[in-house]
Amino acid sequence: EVQLVESGGGLVQPGGSLRLSCAATGFTFKNYAMSWARQAPGKDLEWVSSISTGETTSYADSMKGRFTISRDNAKNTLHLQMNNLKPDDTAVYYCAKFRVRYLWLPSPTPDDLDSWGQGTQVTVSS
Repeated sequence: EVQLVESGGGLVQPGGSLRLSCAATGFTFKNYAMSWARQAPGKDLEWVSSISTGETTSYADSMKGRFTISRDNAKNTLHLQMNNLKPDDTAVYYCAKFRVRYLWLPSPTPDDLDSWGQGTQVTVSS
């Protein structure tokens, strides 16, 4: 059974940093591109970032230069380093795997992803 478990969320002041992690089990992690997405209260799910099996990365425009996605295939773990956080970054952050092994899409839609984690809350507030 595929499981994705996010952690690392919390309350941070504007301008602060957080590092999210996603522990993956139940599939061959190194063979799948992975993504982060987020959902703010009352808003649609928003794609944040993705990383390919070859560690090519892509980001939504509002996250470029502030967020860094990375993966540790030895530990089956996905990370999202978030710097210079803004109140608009407040959301539940989810990790997900690409539906198809080895597939890479720089801007995946939810239909391209599956096996979502339960999410971790990030709140940016003074």
